[in-house]
Amino acid sequence: METALLAAIGMGRDLLHKNEERTSLNKDLPESEQNPDRRGQSSDSTVVGFHQDAHGHWVAALSCGHTQHLRHQPPWQSRAWVVDPAQRLAKIGQPFACGWCAQRPDNDTLGS
Repeated sequence: METALLAAIGMGRDLLHKNEERTSLNKDLPESEQNPDRRGQSSDSTVVGFHQDAHGHWVAALSCGHTQHLRHQPPWQSRAWVVDPAQRLAKIGQPFACGWCAQRPDNDTLGS
């Protein structure tokens, strides 16, 4: 009985010392925009190279700095060019829509 009473008193004391959290900036404010004038922003990245991950899957390095796994696993993913070295080499310098860049909050392709 005493233990339960002491626990209840301790919980009440914890409630009295509640932390008040401050609100963060709204994303709509101009001072929080990452690139307000859209300078240097391109809609698509280009492939700058390839490497294999620890599991042997091919990964494209993109000009935006992101990477993208490229798997050829029919019938789910049909990318036969990934397993052919000559076809991979032909993709270097080609446009590639980066999925990570498309998810950025400042991307115009996202709905508000």
